Amino acid sequence: MRVLENDQILMRTLFSLLMICSSMSASAEKVQAPNIILIMCDDLGWGDVGFNGNQIIQTPNLDKMADSGIKFNRFYAAAPVCSPTRGSAITGRHPFRYGIYSANTGHMKPEELTLAEILHEKGYRTGHFGKWHLGTLTKTLTDANRGGPKGVKHFSPPQENGFEVCFSTESKVPTWDPMWVPKDFTNGASRRLWWDPENRTEKMKHYGTRYWDHRGNEVTKNLRGANSKVIMDRAIPFLQSSVKSERPFFSVIWFHTPHLPVVAGPQYTALYEGASKYKQHYYGCITAMDEQIGRLREALKESGVAENTMLWFCSDNGPEGNESSPGKTGGFRGRKRSLYEGGVRVPGLLEWPSKVKPKTSTDFPASTVDYLPTILAALNIKMPDNRPTDGINLSSAIQGKTKVRQNDLGFQSGTMVSFVTHRYKLISKKRKKSNKIGDSLELYDLLKDPYEKNNIALRNNDKVKELRTRLEDWIRSCSESDKGKDYNQKSLKTRSKGP
Repeated sequence: MRVLENDQILMRTLFSLLMICSSMSASAEKVQAPNIILIMCDDLGWGDVGFNGNQIIQTPNLDKMADSGIKFNRFYAAAPVCSPTRGSAITGRHPFRYGIYSANTGHMKPEELTLAEILHEKGYRTGHFGKWHLGTLTKTLTDANRGGPKGVKHFSPPQENGFEVCFSTESKVPTWDPMWVPKDFTNGASRRLWWDPENRTEKMKHYGTRYWDHRGNEVTKNLRGANSKVIMDRAIPFLQSSVKSERPFFSVIWFHTPHLPVVAGPQYTALYEGASKYKQHYYGCITAMDEQIGRLREALKESGVAENTMLWFCSDNGPEGNESSPGKTGGFRGRKRSLYEGGVRVPGLLEWPSKVKPKTSTDFPASTVDYLPTILAALNIKMPDNRPTDGINLSSAIQGKTKVRQNDLGFQSGTMVSFVTHRYKLISKKRKKSNKIGDSLELYDLLKDPYEKNNIALRNNDKVKELRTRLEDWIRSCSESDKGKDYNQKSLKTRSKGP
């Protein structure tokens, strides 16, 4: 009998040890699941940051982030304007596949699968902070560009696209005191000739764009000062509460900086004394945002999760205005709204200490459409259906194993189209109501001529013909997707209307 009792005790002990080991293993899995943060600026030019050579605008925290991770010398926004690029970052698809052709057009459709939805189903906490611009956020109040009764058909807030926690605006706001403007403010030239906050009078009015939470409530508190800080005041508590709950998190932080109207507080304009008022505010609001990125990086370290957090940074398109404007492309041709390099080549960084070597850079062409496949591959998650995507897994390029991009990048914006291979770029216009492109074709060798000064189309007829065919095939594929044909698959997973 004593032997039997001893056996039972031994069995119970072994069972307890197994349970402890299982628990430890599960905890280890939780720790190993990387946190993911996507930071995006609004209208920040490739040449507007120190790590890309700007010697005027102070971006010390972004420069440290670049030193701590990998810098993408050829990072592309999916479009030369904001809304389309934002959709690409969370779907891995070109915006012409889901009907967001430009700013303030279309909305994120229920049938689209977002990173937030996929990751939430895998146990991630998901949060959106800042500019949304992928649909309206209210059906009742007049808000921003399209919000309210006039834009009901475009109602598609973050919480209906997989985000648990939200602090979001439909579109732009001033970069200082984001809810307020002078009473004599117009959307014309005066938005560039902004006011100094220290001389602010009581003659103010509501800007017309509101912050909303995930319950559909307007947020009215803690909305003064630098808008980048207003956003980070919500994003940091989200990551801290996620760490406390022992759940990995996916956080999208989309700053409004430096989209017009640009305003900076006196402590930031003072850094650029001697420059024009417009430049003082433009430079100052970027430095204010950089300060908040430093605050975020410090919060990650203090929470003990910096090592295992994928921290991405980019802009949604090139800088606003003309060549005399403060925003700089770094010498690349074109600006916002253009498919030349200056309109779509943007600053790009990834910091992930446990996986990415510090002080590295790559000339591998990468894009916002690559976020989704790269992140899913890192988590060993497969797309739930076989809908067409335009991005690729960048892990091999990040590790320095792959130097040449085999999957080409297509671009469409308005009537303009372009096709970017590792070396060449074909750019043209689409024919009206057709997937065919016109006969006015430009070809550039981006490795030899990154500033697109020498059109070599006439000397390379075979290459032009090849790229034209591939571009038209890709345009046709996007058109089929836009008609909803991707959503008719039997394997398509039905999407929930929220977390």
